[in-house]
Amino acid sequence: FFFLMIRRPPRSTQSRSSAASDVYKRQVSRSSKAGLAFPVGRISRFLKQGKYGERVGAGAPVYLAAVLEYLTAEVLELAGNAAKDNKKTRIIPRHIQLAVRNDEELNRLMANCTIADGGVLPNINPILLPSKTGKGKEEGVDPSQEV
Repeated sequence: FFFLMIRRPPRSTQSRSSAASDVYKRQVSRSSKAGLAFPVGRISRFLKQGKYGERVGAGAPVYLAAVLEYLTAEVLELAGNAAKDNKKTRIIPRHIQLAVRNDEELNRLMANCTIADGGVLPNINPILLPSKTGKGKEEGVDPSQEV
């Protein structure tokens, strides 16, 4: 008697294949949900395997992926500008070094990092440069240095 009281929903007029596609939706990655290019699932796995904490929240790998993507885009943009200044089309480690060391915030972030084949910033101590005044013997010359 009770089974007669339960009302069934009316049968849909859709075909069986389209109804099945509604039930089994295509998987969407967490990266695409967040609008990121960096892999959220892989970062989540690394956080779990790295034992950084007992548990890893759902938002932590998304946030970390967004930060890493932003930093990568920033470094690549500055390195691309450095490559363009040197009339090159490819970014090499030298361009990354110039980009990082010329930017105050990135230089502070990567102060303890060594970029392989990056070289150093061009820098000449001002004391070593020739003096710009052409006065010569009149001023600034020590008498012991005269010939």
